[in-house]
Amino acid sequence: MRQPCEVSTKSIVPAIRALLADELLTTHGLRQREVAVLLGITQTAISKYTHHVRGATVSIGTEREIRVQIEKTATLLASGNIEKKMLALRICRLCRLARRKGIMCKLCRHATEASINYSTPCELCTEPLK
Repeated sequence: MRQPCEVSTKSIVPAIRALLADELLTTHGLRQREVAVLLGITQTAISKYTHHVRGATVSIGTEREIRVQIEKTATLLASGNIEKKMLALRICRLCRLARRKGIMCKLCRHATEASINYSTPCELCTEPLK
Protein backbone atom coordinates (compact mmCIF):
# COMPACT_ATOMS: atom_id res chain seq x y z
CA MET A 1 0.00 0.00 0.00
CA ARG A 2 1.34 3.42 -0.91
CA GLN A 3 0.98 6.08 1.73
CA PRO A 4 -0.79 9.36 0.88
CA CYS A 5 2.51 11.26 1.19
CA GLU A 6 4.02 9.02 -1.50
CA VAL A 7 1.13 9.79 -3.82
CA SER A 8 1.29 13.52 -3.04
CA THR A 9 5.00 13.76 -3.95
CA LYS A 10 4.05 12.65 -7.46
CA SER A 11 0.92 14.78 -7.79
CA ILE A 12 0.28 17.58 -5.28
CA VAL A 13 3.86 18.82 -4.78
CA PRO A 14 4.51 19.16 -8.54
CA ALA A 15 1.16 20.97 -8.90
CA ILE A 16 2.20 23.39 -6.14
CA ARG A 17 5.55 24.01 -7.83
CA ALA A 18 3.83 24.55 -11.17
CA LEU A 19 1.50 27.15 -9.64
CA LEU A 20 4.39 28.89 -7.89
CA ALA A 21 6.42 28.92 -11.10
CA ASP A 22 3.50 30.35 -13.06
CA GLU A 23 2.87 33.04 -10.44
CA LEU A 24 6.55 34.03 -10.34
CA LEU A 25 6.82 34.12 -14.13
CA THR A 26 3.59 35.94 -14.91
CA THR A 27 2.84 38.17 -11.93
CA HIS A 28 6.39 38.92 -10.85
CA GLY A 29 8.00 38.88 -14.31
CA LEU A 30 10.89 36.64 -13.36
CA ARG A 31 12.81 34.49 -15.83
CA GLN A 32 12.73 30.70 -15.73
CA ARG A 33 16.32 30.56 -14.47
CA GLU A 34 15.49 32.95 -11.60
CA VAL A 35 12.41 30.93 -10.66
CA ALA A 36 14.45 27.73 -10.70
CA VAL A 37 16.96 29.21 -8.27
CA LEU A 38 14.21 30.44 -5.94
CA LEU A 39 12.45 27.05 -5.92
CA GLY A 40 15.70 25.08 -5.71
CA ILE A 41 15.01 23.09 -8.89
CA THR A 42 16.35 23.11 -12.45
CA GLN A 43 15.40 25.49 -15.24
CA THR A 44 14.36 22.40 -17.22
CA ALA A 45 11.84 21.54 -14.49
CA ILE A 46 10.42 25.07 -14.69
CA SER A 47 10.06 24.68 -18.45
CA LYS A 48 8.21 21.39 -17.96
CA TYR A 49 5.87 23.03 -15.44
CA THR A 50 5.09 25.90 -17.82
CA HIS A 51 4.41 23.49 -20.70
CA HIS A 52 2.22 21.28 -18.46
CA VAL A 53 4.50 18.28 -18.92
CA ARG A 54 4.95 18.16 -15.16
CA GLY A 55 2.59 19.22 -12.38
CA ALA A 56 -0.61 18.62 -14.33
CA THR A 57 -1.68 15.32 -12.75
CA VAL A 58 -4.06 17.08 -10.40
CA SER A 59 -5.61 20.56 -10.52
CA ILE A 60 -5.39 22.51 -7.28
CA GLY A 61 -5.27 26.09 -8.59
CA THR A 62 -9.02 26.56 -8.54
CA GLU A 63 -9.23 26.23 -4.75
CA ARG A 64 -9.38 29.79 -3.42
CA GLU A 65 -7.53 29.07 -0.17
CA ILE A 66 -4.70 27.34 -2.03
CA ARG A 67 -4.53 30.11 -4.63
CA VAL A 68 -4.20 32.78 -1.91
CA GLN A 69 -1.34 30.89 -0.26
CA ILE A 70 0.40 30.37 -3.62
CA GLU A 71 0.22 34.13 -4.27
CA LYS A 72 1.58 34.97 -0.80
CA THR A 73 4.41 32.45 -1.14
CA ALA A 74 5.33 33.72 -4.61
CA THR A 75 5.42 37.31 -3.34
CA LEU A 76 7.72 36.29 -0.48
CA LEU A 77 9.98 34.42 -2.92
CA ALA A 78 10.10 37.28 -5.43
CA SER A 79 10.98 39.79 -2.72
CA GLY A 80 13.65 37.54 -1.20
CA ASN A 81 11.83 37.50 2.15
CA ILE A 82 11.64 33.74 2.66
CA GLU A 83 14.20 31.19 3.72
CA LYS A 84 14.42 27.72 2.15
CA LYS A 85 13.18 26.13 5.39
CA MET A 86 10.07 28.34 5.40
CA LEU A 87 9.45 27.59 1.71
CA ALA A 88 9.56 23.86 2.47
CA LEU A 89 7.15 24.36 5.37
CA ARG A 90 4.75 26.37 3.19
CA ILE A 91 4.79 23.67 0.49
CA CYS A 92 4.06 21.02 3.15
CA ARG A 93 1.16 23.10 4.47
CA LEU A 94 -0.24 23.59 0.97
CA CYS A 95 0.00 19.86 0.34
CA ARG A 96 -1.84 19.07 3.59
CA LEU A 97 -4.50 21.65 2.70
CA ALA A 98 -5.05 20.06 -0.72
CA ARG A 99 -5.24 16.62 0.86
CA ARG A 100 -7.74 17.77 3.52
CA LYS A 101 -9.95 19.14 0.74
CA GLY A 102 -10.10 15.66 -0.81
CA ILE A 103 -8.34 16.73 -4.00
CA MET A 104 -6.03 13.71 -4.00
CA CYS A 105 -8.54 10.99 -3.04
CA LYS A 106 -9.13 9.69 -6.57
CA LEU A 107 -5.40 9.42 -7.26
CA CYS A 108 -4.75 7.77 -3.93
CA ARG A 109 -7.44 5.14 -4.53
CA HIS A 110 -5.79 4.15 -7.80
CA ALA A 111 -2.37 3.91 -6.16
CA THR A 112 -3.42 1.63 -3.30
CA GLU A 113 -4.70 -1.88 -2.94
CA ALA A 114 -8.18 -2.42 -4.34
CA SER A 115 -9.20 -4.18 -1.12
CA ILE A 116 -8.88 -0.97 0.90
CA ASN A 117 -12.14 0.94 1.08
CA TYR A 118 -11.39 4.65 1.26
CA SER A 119 -14.23 7.03 1.86
CA THR A 120 -14.40 10.37 0.08
CA PRO A 121 -12.60 12.37 1.28
CA CYS A 122 -10.14 9.83 2.66
CA GLU A 123 -9.92 9.71 6.43
CA LEU A 124 -6.12 9.35 6.18
CA CYS A 125 -5.84 12.87 4.79
CA THR A 126 -8.64 14.49 6.75
CA GLU A 127 -7.99 12.95 10.17
CA PRO A 128 -6.52 15.56 12.54
CA LEU A 129 -3.28 14.66 14.28
CA LYS A 130 -3.74 13.64 17.91
